[in-house]
Amino acid sequence: MSNIFLSLNKSYIDGQFVEGDSGKTFESLNPFDDSVLAEIPLASLEQTKYAFDVASNSEWKDNPKKRKKVLKNLIKLFIQHRKNIVDVLIKESGSTFVKANAEYVATMNIIKEALKLVDQVGHVDNRKSLIPGKKNLIYRSPKGIMSSVAPFNFPLHLSMRTIAPALALGNAVVHKPDVQTGIVSGSIPAVLLREAGVPSDVFQMILTKSSIVGDEFFINDNINAISFTGSTAVGKHIREVTNDRFISMALELGGNSPFIVMDDANLDHAVRALIPGKYMHSGQICMSVNRIIVHEAVYDEFIEKFKVAAEHLKLTNEDNKLGIIGPIINKDQLEKTKKFIEMAKESGEMVLEGEVTGNFVTPFIFKDIKNDSEIAQTELFSPIGLVIKANSNDEAIKLANDTDYGLTAAVFTGDVETGQKYAEQIESGMVHVNEQPVLDFPNIPFGGVKNSGMGRYGNPYVLEDFTDIKWMSTQRGPLPYPFS
Repeated sequence: MSNIFLSLNKSYIDGQFVEGDSGKTFESLNPFDDSVLAEIPLASLEQTKYAFDVASNSEWKDNPKKRKKVLKNLIKLFIQHRKNIVDVLIKESGSTFVKANAEYVATMNIIKEALKLVDQVGHVDNRKSLIPGKKNLIYRSPKGIMSSVAPFNFPLHLSMRTIAPALALGNAVVHKPDVQTGIVSGSIPAVLLREAGVPSDVFQMILTKSSIVGDEFFINDNINAISFTGSTAVGKHIREVTNDRFISMALELGGNSPFIVMDDANLDHAVRALIPGKYMHSGQICMSVNRIIVHEAVYDEFIEKFKVAAEHLKLTNEDNKLGIIGPIINKDQLEKTKKFIEMAKESGEMVLEGEVTGNFVTPFIFKDIKNDSEIAQTELFSPIGLVIKANSNDEAIKLANDTDYGLTAAVFTGDVETGQKYAEQIESGMVHVNEQPVLDFPNIPFGGVKNSGMGRYGNPYVLEDFTDIKWMSTQRGPLPYPFS
């Protein structure tokens, strides 16, 4: 039976699916076998500008009942179409069955949590006043029009992580998915949002490439806030091109996640957590383990256990419901992976040699990597495990912090209280004790420090970047001003 969503190859502007008129097309390929899923006519700069022109939240922002109804409808539609959504996640992004279903669940959780945000707009808090007769009120309002740009790796979740709370809070959204996952990241949300009842001016979705539209998603005059997930290089570029505007931004950028194994850690537990933390989605996750920092007292034993666990990981296909190693998303990313393998060979000793077969790469492991080497300081986005030796637990923390990034981290130790103290020392937006770092919940502050970004997602933390806050005061009775 054919998937009803795979024919969705058009942009969504002003309530209609329209063919891109840039004159350029993009072939959406299935990473498992490079078969063509769809031929996408890419939208032009003019169409993109028009999408921002028609975007409006003028009536949407003042109708919380409507916003709740739409989100409830959206939840029902996602449940109704789960099988087809998971199927597109597998075919278009190269997700394994396990990863695709995990992403679907995470997306559902985001939408359900967004329902709780609806009443935060216009909500008035009272604050104690230091002046007699004065009442202080705190009022939140939507930003207005939000620009949303999402990546290819968790395309549905990282799109809806912006779209659902933004709409719940009364904003309008102009969304640009990565075109190579444009169906699941853009077309499916557009179809289901329209069916759920979102007004035509509230949500726009553009299938295009930055080589066509340039910086329009960052510099358009109608934009009141930007939500971007992607590379640190692009994040810095966004700051540069918007430096003459005081505009809110939530930027989730690159990572170099350390996975620290202390001298008293349960090694079997640590290895079991490391396998999904490193190799889920072939390491193509911003939170994936990048550096494995192990205390010298357990270094050799840990590496042997890690090798045994990793070498049993096999390639999967579209129908395998248990496999963990899927394909690399595209040829460019595959070439980068091959380059990183050669860099790692020059930087350390290979413990496990994986295989490169078509678009698939089975796990590689290297030991005795230096923390200041180029390979250790690079976000890999691939199934390459780099193991670094630490002389002490304190040095492990020092090595973990010796990076320009700070998205997430993990610490494994036999003493949770001690682990928490170490976690507090790690320069990262998120740290997990005795747990792998690929975690995201809709009610936690998700985001990084240093070159890993700014702003936070999750309820209620997303309010800071997705709404404006206003202090209103009322004064009952005149005040004795000293100079009147």
